[in-house]
Amino acid sequence: MKPVAIFRHIPSEGAGYLSVFLDRHEIPTELIRVDESAAIPTDPRLYSGLVFMGGSMSVNDPLPWIEQSLALIRAAIAADIPVLGHCLGGQLISKALGAAVTRNPVKEIGWGEAYASNNDSARAWLDGLAHFTAFHWHGETFALPPEAVHLLSSDYCENQAYALNGRHLALQCHVEMTRDMIDAWCKNGLGEIEAARGSPAVQTPDKMQTGMQPRLNALNQVADRLYSYWIKGLNRS
Repeated sequence: MKPVAIFRHIPSEGAGYLSVFLDRHEIPTELIRVDESAAIPTDPRLYSGLVFMGGSMSVNDPLPWIEQSLALIRAAIAADIPVLGHCLGGQLISKALGAAVTRNPVKEIGWGEAYASNNDSARAWLDGLAHFTAFHWHGETFALPPEAVHLLSSDYCENQAYALNGRHLALQCHVEMTRDMIDAWCKNGLGEIEAARGSPAVQTPDKMQTGMQPRLNALNQVADRLYSYWIKGLNRS
């Protein structure tokens, strides 16, 4: 089986729980360290799927790897190779397909409810789950590209997830979180948290880290549902 390519944009936003899930299912992976100037591949057919993780930059920034990533995403979707995006990764998918990525009305940082849309696609991807507590860390939001199906919303961000062609998934919220990731983000992002204290959707590090493990366990179960549906589209040859 060809590996799943995982694109890391900053060191603290790696694959997280997704890596655990893929290992459990014996799916090989290749980590592409964009943050260490790794080259963006041009041929998506080298992989069974593509996964784009988060990052502190904007997809609207003039970074050379962004245009290269957008071209790769378009080529993968044209070739029916599943694409999965987390936060920045979801925004990359939208931008690649011509949809806007703009500032969200408020910054979202911390735990918050995500609500499933009332459609068959949402029920399939989430295995009937109506809502769950997601982890958020974003100041921008994506619009849905043509033919995308809305999957999730939150109180402060309408577009939290969408699916395309039954095999591509874009997430604004984070379902890949681990304890180490949350601890690192709270430490590294303290200045951002302080600067956004006026947002009703921004939590303190103490709020995010208190009672964290039960929330992570529940979030892992949500990730299992989404990732299990996504890997159905992978080419196993």
